[in-house]
Amino acid sequence: MTPNSTRSALKAAAAFCIAIGLAIAAAPFTFLAPGFDLFLDIAHLPVDQGQQVSTETEALLSAISGGLLCGLGSAVWLIAHHLYPRDEKMAARIITLTLAAWYLPDSAGSLAAGAWFNVVMNTGFLALFLIPLSLSAATEKAPA
Repeated sequence: MTPNSTRSALKAAAAFCIAIGLAIAAAPFTFLAPGFDLFLDIAHLPVDQGQQVSTETEALLSAISGGLLCGLGSAVWLIAHHLYPRDEKMAARIITLTLAAWYLPDSAGSLAAGAWFNVVMNTGFLALFLIPLSLSAATEKAPA
């Protein structure tokens, strides 16, 4: 992948991350609630309508986690936009560490909560960022 295409892919993944974060933060208080309840039901498989945001505490945790996910996406966007063109390796290291700091506790907590399928969804989300970084690194190492 070229540096420009990697940067574009990272920014697209970051925009998706921001959108999902905003949706999670707003869901309990808006028309998005049924979709978020379905997401939680899928994360906890089987789909049985057993998981729903129904308390103020759950809505608060949704707002907090959605806000953090939006912040993660915003940070990656800024790194991809400003740092990646000047120092691809440093930008990739920062993004990779940032993603690991989200992925590992989120996935471990998901497993502890019995939401193993959320780990699968997290892995897909992680791939949106790591695939462009990996392809860019492979292109950089390839002989000319």
